[in-house]
This record gives sequence, structure tokens and C-alpha cells, in this order.
Amino acid sequence: MYLAVPAIRDSAARLTPPSERPALQWALRFAALWFLLLATFHAFPQIDIAVARFFFRPFTCLEPQASALACGHFPNAGEQILVRLRKVLFYLPSLSAVFLLWLLIECLQQHGATYQRAKTRTISLTLLSFVIGPYILVNLILKSISGRPRPNETDLFGGDLGFTAAGTFDGLCDSNCSFVSGEAAGAGWLACLVILLPARLRPVLGPPILVLSVTMAAMRVSFGGHYLSDVMLGWLLSVTVFAATFATFQLLDARRTAKV
Repeated sequence: MYLAVPAIRDSAARLTPPSERPALQWALRFAALWFLLLATFHAFPQIDIAVARFFFRPFTCLEPQASALACGHFPNAGEQILVRLRKVLFYLPSLSAVFLLWLLIECLQQHGATYQRAKTRTISLTLLSFVIGPYILVNLILKSISGRPRPNETDLFGGDLGFTAAGTFDGLCDSNCSFVSGEAAGAGWLACLVILLPARLRPVLGPPILVLSVTMAAMRVSFGGHYLSDVMLGWLLSVTVFAATFATFQLLDARRTAKV
């Protein structure tokens, strides 16, 4: 996305916040879908296992491993092209956030007639959703307390820890656990930026951004770093937080206006 910075910068003044009513509606829909998916993956953990097994390549154990039920590896995790691509994509959400922060600083330097309140509000809320979603909820809270081992850490796929279903919070992972995926959460937030693009740029930049977003999440599954539930719920969590952030501000703004 940062390759298109000049085009976005020229059109940044046209940024407008999402309309008020849809923000709340979409936030509620996304939240309902998130809990529905969580319940589904929790009730049917074999979905996670089947998808992870698709990318897993077993081999005969050279030595007996009492703790592992299977020996093998996730070959995509060793493909140098994919590894390098992941390194590039890993920083994409952060680079986008830095660019938005730069735009916000430019907005705050304007005064009087040149100050664009709507643009400033939109960028501020977008950055706030990045901090609340991928950073606080995912990396600081869920990944610290979920206890869910990653696929390549479980005894089903060559590791030494037991498998736990999504949402159980009783696994033996100590930190930086599998539920939910931080990279997928960043990818979900990145996808939200499409609606902030000027209308004329969405058909051009929208599809590539969405493809990169989905690719970031899918690679974590193929590498054995996360289960399907981890990436889907991480991705959707950021989208939900994004919509909820705008909806919350709009509700507070409407209440404040009503009191005036």
C-alpha cells in the first residue's frame, strides 16, 4: 500500500468519515458474526485440525517421541520466497499507520479555514482502532491469556503441547500464544482502509489491498503458525473494532449535540 502513497496523499483531503447509521449497524453485525464463528470453531475443533493437517507433511520419526503424536513439518514455513514475502507484508499495517499519523500531524497543523475537521476525525479514529484492536486486544490481552499453542507446537503436528479448541483458554502456552493471530488482526485493519480511499481510487487500490490482507492471514495458517480460527477471528476482530470505534464516537457526538 505504501507504494501508492503519492496518489493517496494527493487525495487525502477528500477523506470523509463513514456515515453514522451504517457504522453502528455494521459494528453489531461484525460482533455477532465474530461470536458465531467463535462458537462454531469451539464446537467443531476438527475444522482447525483438518485445515492445519492439509499444510502439514508428516514423516517417520527417527527417534521415539513420547510427547508427540506425529512427526513432520509445515513445508511452506521453509520456502524462502514465502518467508521473504511474509517479512514484507508483516510491516505493511504499521507502515500504513505511520503514514496516517503523518497525515494527522499535517491536519493538526492547519488552523481556521484550512482546518478539516472531518478528515482529522476520520484519521484519528482509524489510528485509534489500530491501537485498540491489533495492539491492545490482540497482542497485549488475547495472545497473553488465551494459552492456546500454535499448530507447530502441538503434539498433533510435531510439537509437545496438547491441542486446545478456540476460546478454551486452558492451554499450556505461556506467552505470544496462537489465539488470535496478530498478523491477521493487522491485515483486517489494513482492509478497513479501503473505505477511506477516495471513490476514484477504490477500484484501483481496493482489490490489491484486500488481496494482500487475505494473503497475510492465509500465510500464517500455511506456515503452521496459527489455526484457521485464529486468523479468521483475528482478522474479523479488527474489522469489528474499526466499525465500533466510529460508531461509539458518533453516538457520543450525537449525545453531546443533543445537550447543546
